Amino acid sequence: MMRLLLLICLVGIIPSGFSQQVAIYQTDQSAQTHYAAGMLKKALLERRYKLDQNMTDYTIHLAIDAQKLGNEAYAIAWHDKNLTITGGDPRGLIYGSLTVVEELNNGVSLSQIKARSEKPHLALRAIKFDLPWDTYRHSYALDLHYETCRDTTYWKGFLDMMAANRFNALSLWNLHPYPFMIRPANFPAATPFNDQQMKEWQSLFRAIFRMANERAIDTYLVPFNIFTSPEFSKAYNPNPALNNLEHLHFVNGDTSEVVRRYTRECVTQVLQEYPELTGFGLTLGEGMGGMTPQQRENWMKATILDGMRLANRKTKLIHRIPFSSTTGSLGVTSIETEKLTRKSIEQEGSLAFIEGPIWADLKYNWSHAHSTPKLVKVHGGKLYDTYFKPDPTAYKITWTVRNEDFFCLRWGVPDFVRAHIATNNQSYVGGYFLGSETYIPAKDYFTKPGGPVDWKYAFERQWLFYKLWGRLLYNPATPDAVFRAEFVRRYGTVAAPLLDAYASASSTPLRLASAFDFTWDFSLYSEGMMAHDANKNVSYISVDQQITQAVLDPDYVSVSEFVKATLSGKSFDKTKITPPILAQMLVRDCQKSLQLVQSINTSANRSLQYEVADVRVWANLGLHLAEKLKGAVALQTYRTMGVESTKQEAVKHLEAALRYWDEVVSITSPLYNEMPLVHLSEQKGSTWAQNDKLRFHWEKLRPVVAQDVDIAKRAQYVVTK
Repeated sequence: MMRLLLLICLVGIIPSGFSQQVAIYQTDQSAQTHYAAGMLKKALLERRYKLDQNMTDYTIHLAIDAQKLGNEAYAIAWHDKNLTITGGDPRGLIYGSLTVVEELNNGVSLSQIKARSEKPHLALRAIKFDLPWDTYRHSYALDLHYETCRDTTYWKGFLDMMAANRFNALSLWNLHPYPFMIRPANFPAATPFNDQQMKEWQSLFRAIFRMANERAIDTYLVPFNIFTSPEFSKAYNPNPALNNLEHLHFVNGDTSEVVRRYTRECVTQVLQEYPELTGFGLTLGEGMGGMTPQQRENWMKATILDGMRLANRKTKLIHRIPFSSTTGSLGVTSIETEKLTRKSIEQEGSLAFIEGPIWADLKYNWSHAHSTPKLVKVHGGKLYDTYFKPDPTAYKITWTVRNEDFFCLRWGVPDFVRAHIATNNQSYVGGYFLGSETYIPAKDYFTKPGGPVDWKYAFERQWLFYKLWGRLLYNPATPDAVFRAEFVRRYGTVAAPLLDAYASASSTPLRLASAFDFTWDFSLYSEGMMAHDANKNVSYISVDQQITQAVLDPDYVSVSEFVKATLSGKSFDKTKITPPILAQMLVRDCQKSLQLVQSINTSANRSLQYEVADVRVWANLGLHLAEKLKGAVALQTYRTMGVESTKQEAVKHLEAALRYWDEVVSITSPLYNEMPLVHLSEQKGSTWAQNDKLRFHWEKLRPVVAQDVDIAKRAQYVVTK
């Protein structure tokens, strides 16, 4: 194949004082190779190299060798002054090229880039992205991202981030996506948009899929079931009693023939009109009340799967593991449902139009994977071993790592991610989905005006979160030096301690969630130290709730269990994390993180100010939690034994906890707006409604935090027989 010379201008001033010329050669003309070359060009230009067509100092060769390297793998090698980047496929070539780009951006000269090779640890490294139109939960906190997510500039930046961090799949979720993507041939009134509006929507989706394809990122469309558009219901549904115009979640499924045919035809038309869309997802739960697990599987076969078949092309598939073993929309797990689901997925794997493996997805520790790296539960409860024994042939298990715990504060604990991946290293594991359901990383509604910052979009604020998960899913052996270098690139050598500071301070939410049991989204919000109270409202976790709440991680010990055992003379195994031990861990790590950032001068860089502030906030939240645990132990001891000194000890610790909370308020008030959150919801009948006037800020919680002190002061010892 003809070798094409890409003339890339580079002009760099290097220490020896002369300019260096670089040429890039590529033999493959795919969109992915052009993207790799373009990113190299951009980085080289920024480093001020230049091209002289007749005389070059260095050449970069881009090649693909599927026989030498596996899928997504790459190798970088030198021969004299020729740098060759080889990928096992176009995706691997992109990753190799972006490795060189990263080194250049970190200030490494081209001649000093070292030979290396990498290959993927997990096959699927996906983002779960809830679209802000027809959202899973109807909320202003999600609606406000509408315009941002309709801007292709946003998607270009997000997809560039995904590629740089080695994410290879983007899954797009909302209740009913078809009216935004097609005008159904046999149901034209189902789409509410005129021709011009429809053209704009289609241009958006085509741009997303095209840009994803250029970056070797697979795309999946994941609709919920069973939903139709309100326009469809009004125009075509002969049974108004089944219309779900408000898109409530926990309603009986409309399995009428017209809905079945509409759904199937929409799937086929979407796949035909968007050839760069690579996959579909099945979700079995919402809008499917009154149906048995078998009936739900049958519905999927007759609609989405049959629609895929009729599209007459290969399509990839996500089959979400159902959480309900009953006819209710909410239910519990069961062995019988696992057997039924495994049989269905294995059968789907034999279908000629499905490109395997199928991704059989489960929520890791329900909605709060940022807790313990151990698998304790999935959505619905216990996970049995049906999906794993024997090893599946048609599918791989994937874990959804939901983040419903921190949206504002930056987070990064490298060893937690490594431990998570190491715990799930079994042969049947195919990868991870990473994302939220009550938060969209698009519009930055957090940052207060006050000067320029180096980000525009919300996901850019959380760069460390994405970089840690993506790079470590690709290669868990990626050293901390890679992440530390990014801090230095952004802020200079003064920021070198920030990685260690984050690793210590932002362990706080992980420890809270390990010591505080939860279920679904709103049952815990670690960033705000909030959880469901007895009335199922989300509020600050009171000291009383801290005492009585069960733990998630079986290695942890609750306050009530600890006090009861201690007063009865029982001792705990050394592996157990009791409340006093947990408090010691929090104090140790949070004080360490504060010391690491103490000398960092942020006066000249507002972006760095935010990075340092978030470390300080996590650290003070951790110290707050440590004092609260001490106070809870003392308070429960007083209530059990009646010793007045323990009551005074409880008051002292809870007053200290309040002082740490006041420090959080002091740090965050100048920097962060009051924030709309989906968590601030009210239950209304069979659904949850956002109160759009409610806002979150640590300052707004200060009065209820102070109530802990009053609870301790008013505590009474009651003698029981």
